[in-house]
Amino acid sequence: MKIEGRTFVVSGGASGLGRATIRNLIEAGGYASILDMNEEGGQALVKEIGSHRSKFFQVDVSDTESIAQAVKDTLAWVKETGKEIGGIVAAAGVSTPAKIIDRHGDPFDLKGFDFVMNINVRGSIDLVRQFLPHMIKVEPEAPDGERGVIILVSSSAAFDGQPGQVSYSASKGALASLTLPLTRDLARYGIRVVTIAPSLFDSGMTALMSDKVRASLTRVMEFPLRPGKPEEFARVVREGVENSMLNGTVIRLDGGMRMPSKM
Repeated sequence: MKIEGRTFVVSGGASGLGRATIRNLIEAGGYASILDMNEEGGQALVKEIGSHRSKFFQVDVSDTESIAQAVKDTLAWVKETGKEIGGIVAAAGVSTPAKIIDRHGDPFDLKGFDFVMNINVRGSIDLVRQFLPHMIKVEPEAPDGERGVIILVSSSAAFDGQPGQVSYSASKGALASLTLPLTRDLARYGIRVVTIAPSLFDSGMTALMSDKVRASLTRVMEFPLRPGKPEEFARVVREGVENSMLNGTVIRLDGGMRMPSKM
C-alpha cells in the first residue's frame, strides 16, 4: 500500500518507537495523527515535522471515551486534508516489573497487572476497533483492493519473558496471539494485520533501566551487540505498510537475541 497521501494513526507517537515511526512515514509522504498522553512531546513533534502534515491529539488509550474523542477529532482532520486513513500503528505500551510472589511471600498487586493489560492489550484493540467502522469504507487501492493496515507492537518478552515480566509478557503474548484471528476477521475488507516483536530497543521505557541491567542484557545478544535503534523499528513498520504480502504474521526484530531465565 502506498504511504504517500495517506494518514496514519500512531498511538504512543510522542516518543520512542512511535516517534521514529511517524518521522519515517512523513518522509515517505504520509500524514500522521499523533496520539499520546504527553502533550508537550506531541506538540514538539508537530512543530518539528510541520502542522500541515501532522496533528496531535491527547489521548489515554485505557479510556474508551478518550479514544472515541481522538477518533472523532482525527476523522474531522482527515476530512479537512482529504488524506484518507491508511493505517493504525498501536505503539503505546507500558511495563511494571514485578514477580508474582515477592521476597516476603506476598503476591503482587493486581492493579499493576490490570494497568499493563489495559494499556497494552485493551488499549490497542479499543483503538483499532473504533477506527475500523471508518476504515472498512475507505476507497480500496488497486490492484488488490487494499484499504489499510494495522500494525501491532508485541515484544520478544511474548516468547521468552524474564522473571518479573508476568504482566508484560502476558500482554505482549496476547497481541501476538490475536494477530492471526484479527487478520482473518479483516481479510474480507482488504485490511492487513502485522505485528512486530522487538527486543531491547532504545526507548523511554528502556531508558529507565539501570546500567547493570543494560549491561547484562547486552551480554546475551547475538549480533549486533547493542540495543535496537528506533529508526530500525520504523523501517520495519514502513515495510509492513508497503509490502502487501506481509499479513497475519509476527515479525521478531531482535538480532537473534533470546532472553535467558536468569541474567
